[in-house]
Amino acid sequence: MPDAPFHYRIAGAYFESCNCDAICPCRTVGGVVGGSSTHGVCFGILSWHVCNGHANDIPVDGLNAALVYSYSDDEEGSPWGFNLHVDERGDDAQRAALADILVGNVGGKLVLALPWVRKPSELFRVEASRIEFRRVGRHHEVRVGEFNIVKASREFETQQRVSCIVPGHHIAGTELYAERLAVADDPFVWDLTGNCAFVSDFEYCSDDESVSGART
Repeated sequence: MPDAPFHYRIAGAYFESCNCDAICPCRTVGGVVGGSSTHGVCFGILSWHVCNGHANDIPVDGLNAALVYSYSDDEEGSPWGFNLHVDERGDDAQRAALADILVGNVGGKLVLALPWVRKPSELFRVEASRIEFRRVGRHHEVRVGEFNIVKASREFETQQRVSCIVPGHHIAGTELYAERLAVADDPFVWDLTGNCAFVSDFEYCSDDESVSGART
């Protein structure tokens, strides 16, 4: 972490999909904590659209980020391998700030609890990419570069509260079926349909800033 205090807050929309069956076993459903992935090896895309945010005096409003990853439950500590994509529309300082926040370099209680931060992990690369994040009605879509895409619109029907560790279990979200989860992002390659997806709000902040409140 940097020697000088780093103050940040980013908030907005979160969208993810992985190869697990819906409802993804890692979710907390109706207050019951989840467990291991459906197939033992989990891979997918996590994405964030920052509606408003700052990192020290650097504004990051409107920027996007995405994380392409894989891990195995059978490996000790289930270590993550991942690529982090940050919005090419940002300047060098904005992209560096987003990357530092999301890989846990600048702290924050919620971020330090993220699995790729608290577990053994290998960051293969940070890349400036075109990231398109769309929500139109019930349709959710993210495109990262030329070859990475997630689409989902059909909800998983449940009356129970569903939450995910990435935005935080204090925020309820909506479980979906993915229409497509396709990745060609070295070393990751796959193309799936019918697997799980999830949408919610998110808000991360440094420990000196307070969370303003989130949809439940």
